[in-house]
Amino acid sequence: MMWGWRKRFVNRRRGRERLLEVRMRAEAARAARVRLWGGVVAGVLGVGLVGFALWRGGIWLQERLLYENPRFQIRRVEVVSDGVLSHESLRRWAGVRSGMNLLAVDLAQVKRSLEMVPYVAWASVERVLPDTLRIQVRERRPVAVIQVPLPLPGGGVDFVEYGLDETGVVLPPLDPRLTDGGVTGWLNGLPLLRGAEYQELQPGRRMESGRAQAALQWLRAFARSPMAGLVEVREVSVANGDVLEVTTAEGSRITFGLSGFERQLLRWREIYEAGLRQDRWIETLDLAVGNNIPVQWRPMETQGEPARDGGRSGGGRKHV
Repeated sequence: MMWGWRKRFVNRRRGRERLLEVRMRAEAARAARVRLWGGVVAGVLGVGLVGFALWRGGIWLQERLLYENPRFQIRRVEVVSDGVLSHESLRRWAGVRSGMNLLAVDLAQVKRSLEMVPYVAWASVERVLPDTLRIQVRERRPVAVIQVPLPLPGGGVDFVEYGLDETGVVLPPLDPRLTDGGVTGWLNGLPLLRGAEYQELQPGRRMESGRAQAALQWLRAFARSPMAGLVEVREVSVANGDVLEVTTAEGSRITFGLSGFERQLLRWREIYEAGLRQDRWIETLDLAVGNNIPVQWRPMETQGEPARDGGRSGGGRKHV
């Protein structure tokens, strides 16, 4: 009995020792894991702090070496334009001035600001280190005029003139103060477009109606035709949706179909030259007719009535 009791006592003691040993190993493993994760977290924080310090240092260096460096202050704003707008107006619309940091200028924003101006078709902006901003502008050139009636407060009607470029973009009246030398008569000598819909007249927007686009297509074809330079076009009317009617400075009235302008213009040239050989002007000519083209003549010494007010015909471009 005594021997059995002692054996059980020894077994219980060894079991407690093994349990204690297992607990100690578990605690040691747990402590090792804690140290490992602590090291990882410390490493990540350390890397993050170093990265943050480098980032902030980079920003500081960038600010001091680039954006706050007086060497990169704008001293010249070079403007190149192919039209009548003054360089000062273009600089103001671009929103740049001397003293600004050249590297901090948003070139895309400057380009957008310029191209939002109705008179500007295209703009290019570039930096020329260390202190120059270069702006190039292509202006919209009017090829036709639209007169919009404006009722006067005291009665009567006045007319406001808008320009159209070759694509149909509407150009508002140009303030002479925006131009070099105070240009006036910007639209003088350009053909008057009649019959277009006034609802489409939004400055800076393109007229999309078929009538307006047909008239502009005819003007482009006329500019490339043998008739360009021989006659001065005063009016282009699209009031009749089926045909296009042109009036010249000599008072000739020419009717065109809405397609095949090049062919019709060549035919006009043939008939025009035939009239010159006989000392006659064309009174009316209907080129919309395919065969047996009707034409009426008048002697050259007879002058037709001017198609437009005489005060608008001089001092500007005569053709498109």
